[in-house]
Amino acid sequence: MSAILADFRNKIVPAATHWNHPGFMAYFAISASGPGILGEMLTATLNMNGMLWKTSPAVVELEQVALDWLRRWIGLPDGLFGIIFDTASTSSMHAIAAAREMVAPEVRTDGGGSGLVIYTSEQSHSSIEKGAIAIGIGQKNVRKIPVDGEYRMRPDALAAAIEQDQAAGLRPFCVVATVGTTSTTSIDPVEQIAPIAERYGAWLHVDAAYAGVAAVAPELQHILRGCERADSLVTNPHKWLFTPVDISILYTRRPEILRRAFSLVPEYLRTADDPRATNYMDYGVPLGHRFRALKLWFVLRYYGREGLAGMIRNHIGWAQELAAQIDAHGHFERTAPTRFSTICFRFKGTDEENRNILERVNASGQVFLSHTVLRGQYCLRLAIGNMKTTREHVQRAWELVQSAAG
Repeated sequence: MSAILADFRNKIVPAATHWNHPGFMAYFAISASGPGILGEMLTATLNMNGMLWKTSPAVVELEQVALDWLRRWIGLPDGLFGIIFDTASTSSMHAIAAAREMVAPEVRTDGGGSGLVIYTSEQSHSSIEKGAIAIGIGQKNVRKIPVDGEYRMRPDALAAAIEQDQAAGLRPFCVVATVGTTSTTSIDPVEQIAPIAERYGAWLHVDAAYAGVAAVAPELQHILRGCERADSLVTNPHKWLFTPVDISILYTRRPEILRRAFSLVPEYLRTADDPRATNYMDYGVPLGHRFRALKLWFVLRYYGREGLAGMIRNHIGWAQELAAQIDAHGHFERTAPTRFSTICFRFKGTDEENRNILERVNASGQVFLSHTVLRGQYCLRLAIGNMKTTREHVQRAWELVQSAAG
């Protein structure tokens, strides 16, 4: 073991991108808190599979408890069913499959599903399109709805697209709205999108993988306005709730449809009916079900709602301060509103100059930033989300950017 650990220190650690570093501000920054790491260690120690309630009652029941706590903390309505998957890509794929089951239940047995169409913003995460590919909807049946000046899905364009497809004999079956888009963290107008989905009989799924947990701060619960009308919603505690990767939560108010889409019980997995029993294998593709809820439970208990909200408030405050500094600088400009703790901005120059700035900053090894393309322009992207990041780290990143720009 000493030789293995020496190789870990000498070969693995130097070759890693350290997502737990306070200077990591690329993509959506994540961090593994001490309580979360301890919970993950105990999960590995217990090594249980919660596929059936009977196989590990604690796995199933603690998951229900922890997800209900988080549901209440972020202001979602009572009565939602929650299940933990690995990432939002998996959670959203299951939501899309449930939507198909609701509109076209014959596909489960007959296959196909010709003519089914899904609608999402042109700014939505690629996982939505991947989910459509995975369950056989096909890329050509994914409609990417235009956005407004703040990168939010346009409800009028959504309604027009659905009407056009219905007139052509196609079957709209799912609408995906985003709360906290990947490039700009924009918030689609769910309150206006929900009645459109209802009018046309489509399942409404909300991708709140990044921003949903921000609603633990009561003053931020408005970001989920309208989500009470969604059929499903995903949020990821491993992004901004300081829980080690991986843990993604899918909430739905239609668990019977999710179960209908996936339940398949061979004799060797059949158990006696029990009113206490929730068998998670019935609600998704995976048979195995890790005890991911344990690390979330540790984090929720250790920091409490106010402790988690305080860290999120700090991140948003530092982002707002940096946004103001960029606005005041003559040679830089913001390229999207700063809704949460992610800032999109660019040097007022060419795309090549901005690429060079990013490469110089990241080559310093002090911080790690990413990029996106908005309205055809290459932009820098700084995302604050690590629990060890301080205001000083954010300001140092800004100093490095200015220095790299000359």
